[in-house]
Amino acid sequence: MFVRRRWTALATTSILIAAALAHPGPGAAAPPSPAITLAPTETALVRVRLADRAQLDRLVAGGADLANRPRSRDGAWTADLVLTGRQLADLTRQGATAMQVVQRADDGTRHLAESRRAAQERTRAGLRTSGAATAVDTLQFLQAYWWTTGGRTFLQAQVATTATDDPDVEITVTWRTADGATGSFPLYRFEDSGEYQYHYALPQPVPSRPVQLTATSTLGGTSRPVTPSLWPNATPPPQPAGYQKDFIDAYLTPVDIKARIARLGRQYRDLVDVIDLPNKTQGYRRNAAAYLGDPAAAAVVVESVRFGDQGMNGVQVRTVDPGRPNRPLSMRYRDRVLTISLATDRAGTVTSTTDDVAALINAPRGARFRATVEDGSAGLPMPVAGPVRLDDGLQGTEVPARPWTVQALRIGKHRDGSRIGVLAYSQEHAREWATPLVTLEFAERLLANARTDAATRRLLEQVDVFVIPTVNPDGANYSFNDYNFQRKNLVNHCTGASRDPKYRTMWGVDVNRNYTVGSLFDGYVGASANCLSGNYAGTAELSEPESRNVIDLAKAHPNITFAMNVHSYGGYFMWPPGAYKADGRVTLPRPSIDESTLFLGSARRIVGAIAAERGTVTWPSQTGPVADVLYSAAGNSADQLYYELGIFAWDFEVGNDRWNEATGQWEGVGFQPPFDEAHAEAQEYAGGLVELVRVARDYAADNPVRR
Repeated sequence: MFVRRRWTALATTSILIAAALAHPGPGAAAPPSPAITLAPTETALVRVRLADRAQLDRLVAGGADLANRPRSRDGAWTADLVLTGRQLADLTRQGATAMQVVQRADDGTRHLAESRRAAQERTRAGLRTSGAATAVDTLQFLQAYWWTTGGRTFLQAQVATTATDDPDVEITVTWRTADGATGSFPLYRFEDSGEYQYHYALPQPVPSRPVQLTATSTLGGTSRPVTPSLWPNATPPPQPAGYQKDFIDAYLTPVDIKARIARLGRQYRDLVDVIDLPNKTQGYRRNAAAYLGDPAAAAVVVESVRFGDQGMNGVQVRTVDPGRPNRPLSMRYRDRVLTISLATDRAGTVTSTTDDVAALINAPRGARFRATVEDGSAGLPMPVAGPVRLDDGLQGTEVPARPWTVQALRIGKHRDGSRIGVLAYSQEHAREWATPLVTLEFAERLLANARTDAATRRLLEQVDVFVIPTVNPDGANYSFNDYNFQRKNLVNHCTGASRDPKYRTMWGVDVNRNYTVGSLFDGYVGASANCLSGNYAGTAELSEPESRNVIDLAKAHPNITFAMNVHSYGGYFMWPPGAYKADGRVTLPRPSIDESTLFLGSARRIVGAIAAERGTVTWPSQTGPVADVLYSAAGNSADQLYYELGIFAWDFEVGNDRWNEATGQWEGVGFQPPFDEAHAEAQEYAGGLVELVRVARDYAADNPVRR
């Protein structure tokens, strides 16, 4: 019996990436001209082979916008990064190579050019050649799995050496298939936060089912032979004839999602409650701003205190020369025009500086406006400029400009807390467009099939299902209408020069770093205190309405026992702990043996259900605790749900890498793949969520809900 317990307890910005790129490591050689380039101001999601581990460490320390966990292959590190053309050029000058444009800011280009570098030359030649040498390490298989997808058989292994402090240990895995074929492949050392974890490789194609694996090291260690296991070795029950699915036919904006929720509430009144979550978000709104003067020479950024839609878009700002001597610096606001009359000396020459003008606008009486001096303009003479019009810069014309009410669907025959609860929520990160397609496809499958399929009808009699299709609607609206790589919400906590409009795509809070357990504020790794960082944690734990909504829903319905947070991309299946402290890589407490068994056993079932759709298999190396298979994510929602509320909480990362038979490589799909791919992800992962409901049903048979 499992016991519910109550415990207390990187994606970032262009400016920080630029800072990280400004310090190349020693000995970084200039590579040949890269095969893949971007225009200087173009932004894209790029898979990059880094020059060395030191370059990766600098990027992580600088808060680079990492889409998923960096990988080691052939002794080199690869990472998926959101970069401008200038940043990519800086990286290549430091020895990195662009391997694949996973996604451009305006299209979904797929191109992969990957090369391999030679294995590092060993210094212990005697150990290689001397048959009499004594092994100085011991090897153990941590993972050995195989599976078949798309007619191809793949093998994946992880091996640990006892020579954990030796960075030069090389490990080779030799395999044999049932029909006698043999082969081998190298494993590569993986460290995290300076701590050795294991040696591993990406899944390797093999001709047929492998029956034996052996690992050897360059120190002379040899593992015992092992037989790899079938992964995930679980299949869902077959769908009956007439089972209804495929309810998604386009990407859905938050406006579309709100309409879909309203329609489902009307159509299935006996099975659905629409819940208005208590914390309204800011809405698709920003302060209006403009440059007064020339940013390349001397300028002040003038910004409205209220949002642009609150009567401030279109307000004009200007500076004027009073044309008379000995005039003081003064300001007047009349008829939606802010006029700054510059100070003059006895000769009638203007004497006001940019700092003087900003200070005047920021004086207590200037409640409508605030100002900052543009970078490089401090102390310069303020020019006569304007009028310029303030504008919030938002391009979406169909998005209502008002606070947004986030909504959840509650689905089930008994929506009174008497049945075990399952929560599925998505789009904490705005740019992950495929994720609400997953949760809405899941919701519609349950509702439509409850009318025609006895098994679905029984599920909805036994389980109480909650669905939040878009946790972060404001950021999502901005991603669809203004900047498709937007990760965060729209709340701008920046101050001073960081409020410059040139940083508008870098403002906001990472909702999935804003929770209370294992947070940045408690000293955990994987979030930032810099407001321009892609994983900015906010001003305090639960400072944002988006994160408070998730927790308030869970607290208001204590029957919720299972939760799934749907993200993209990369193909991961994860659970707590999701964060650690860097000194010694100390994670949040590990689940008990029984709970770990539940997490992994349920994962196998759900991964099997995902694979049933089109053969997509989430790799065993990417199945496990967040802190182990992805990275430390301080202040994530799953940790709070698990440690504080006793909820078994998982995370999907939909959008698994696809095997390219022509190149023999795994290729990424990105946050916003062509819709055919997003549609396929919605179908397969919705099946995974249905299996999660079955997991909850089975758990409730032994652990009834207590009211």
